[in-house]
Amino acid sequence: MSDRWPDGVGRHVLPRTDSTNAEAIRLAAHLSGPAWVMAHEQSSGRGRRGREWIMPKGNFAGTLLLRPKAGVAQAAQLSFVAALALHDVLGAVCGPAARLAIKWPNDVLLNGGKVAGILLESAGSGSQIGAVCVGIGVNLAAAPAAAQVEQRAASPVSVLSETGFQVAPEEFLDLLAPAFAGWQAQLETYGFAPIRNAWLARAARLGETITARTSNAEAQGIFEGIDETGALILKTPAGRQVLPAADVFF
Repeated sequence: MSDRWPDGVGRHVLPRTDSTNAEAIRLAAHLSGPAWVMAHEQSSGRGRRGREWIMPKGNFAGTLLLRPKAGVAQAAQLSFVAALALHDVLGAVCGPAARLAIKWPNDVLLNGGKVAGILLESAGSGSQIGAVCVGIGVNLAAAPAAAQVEQRAASPVSVLSETGFQVAPEEFLDLLAPAFAGWQAQLETYGFAPIRNAWLARAARLGETITARTSNAEAQGIFEGIDETGALILKTPAGRQVLPAADVFF
């Protein structure tokens, strides 16, 4: 894994902001190329479906602002790029004893608990995307209390609590940026297939029974993998289901 900051990518570190995704969108009009935005404090962080992202001091909150050349489908695949980059970096900072896995669609697990989350947001309309914000939060120093997360969700953990290792947010950013750039280059050069294969090799509960909940239904079945778009493939008693979006519970 390279530790060299990627060429042509900006780096903006703020003491405090409401949300790094919101800050990146505000900066978009003034930036000519991709850029990372990191904040040491975040007052209004968000997770998927508008959920609050709680950020104790010392944790990582960062967003990569990109202007993808491809359409909506490939932009959505950047969440898999982010997950692979996070898996690489967490493996480097947590040591070989740490058990890491990627939970569909946007979480990274450390020793079975949620240590990181990813949120993609876009600016634009229809098939035209002006900018994509790849928001990433990592529990480096502390994790929210279990009572503060959704019922049945994976219990939050931190790098410090699980491994005893202390990692500064800016140090984490300097590892994450080149890791993301490496996987992004694979996506742009070879398409989604190698990203999909690498993701599946690191997937949590592959081949096991999981529960997938959409906005209006819940299904239980065997997690068979993801398709060529990144959608979840679930084998249920009622038949095979392909879900482009859902919340997954173990």
